[in-house]
Amino acid sequence: MAQRHASAQKRARQNQRRNQRNTMLRSALRTAVRKVVGALETRDIATAQAELPHAVRALGKAKSKGIIHRNLAARKISRLTRRVNALVATQS
Repeated sequence: MAQRHASAQKRARQNQRRNQRNTMLRSALRTAVRKVVGALETRDIATAQAELPHAVRALGKAKSKGIIHRNLAARKISRLTRRVNALVATQS
């Protein structure tokens, strides 16, 4: 931690809190996406459709907070949605 200046100490504390928050949100994002991908791999339509909105919401939150790039979020949302829709179409 910064030693001399009070402002540097405060900045170090802020950075530590932000790092913890970002790590938590990134972990939740990965878990949400992993649930959808797992459901797709087991071809479980109900679970995939139920988990997709959670993953989309997590991606949107991570994007809005600057944890991931907006294009990455859009690409992941698009690909997950396309895979879920394709699975539903094959079962119909």
